Amino acid sequence: MIKLIASDMDGTLLDSKMAISDDNASAIREAARQGIEFMVATGRAYSEAQPALEEAGIDCAMITLNGAQVFDKQGKTIFTAGIEKDTALKALDLLDQNNIYYEISTNEGIFSEHQEKRIENFAAHIAETMPHLTYKVAIAMAAAHLSLLKITYVDDMSEVIKRDDIEILKIIGFSIDGPKVLGPAGMEIEKLSNVVVTSSAQNNIEINHKNAQKGIAVAHVAKLRGIDAEQVMTIGDNFNDVSMLQWAGVSFAMGNAEVEVKEYAKYVTSTNLENGVGEAILRSIREDL
Repeated sequence: MIKLIASDMDGTLLDSKMAISDDNASAIREAARQGIEFMVATGRAYSEAQPALEEAGIDCAMITLNGAQVFDKQGKTIFTAGIEKDTALKALDLLDQNNIYYEISTNEGIFSEHQEKRIENFAAHIAETMPHLTYKVAIAMAAAHLSLLKITYVDDMSEVIKRDDIEILKIIGFSIDGPKVLGPAGMEIEKLSNVVVTSSAQNNIEINHKNAQKGIAVAHVAKLRGIDAEQVMTIGDNFNDVSMLQWAGVSFAMGNAEVEVKEYAKYVTSTNLENGVGEAILRSIREDL
């Protein structure tokens, strides 16, 4: 019987309004009634993930930044895996060489050098994940979303990295040219020591410490709970979800997942616009997967 469920957010738990639907929230509450713990495993930072959960009335543990940080239900950090500073500086150099916009998530929040580029690239991400929207609407949604977040804009990111009080948890790079530019850059970055490069959309690459992966983080939480892999269910849609889809005894890829990602999951559920997470949860309960 499933005892722990870990779900991705963007393209998975969240709908076209970047919210958790009533059907998904209802299924999560039903899992709780059955004694099954639900948590999210997201590439988002804690501050980016929390609003949607609060709006839906979901109080849960959280794996954030692809596994770089794990929080309990009270928001206390229980696990951290940061990128070495020399490695982070080398990664930023490679992103600069390829004219890729980037931002970093740290223990002191999110830092960016360009507000306009951040809105532009986040809008491109929204437009990709929700193709029914016009780009103008995507820009408006991006601006509104980002205005709710605490983001620090700086002139020189390298100076931030060098600060003694800063721990680098994730670097994310965006390019409207997608894999054509991001693919080669990602391959170069993966040659650096102790890093892993994944993506959550066609227009980004996400750089973490090699121990900051969703699969490792889910395994860490399960071990703390005394839960075996066979009793864990994971749900995701993109390449940064692969490690947890591979590790869990029960795994669901979303209907809107990348084709290659579906190959790593045992089951496929409906899309994020069709309450696929809720469907997968209820199926696991009914069929005792």
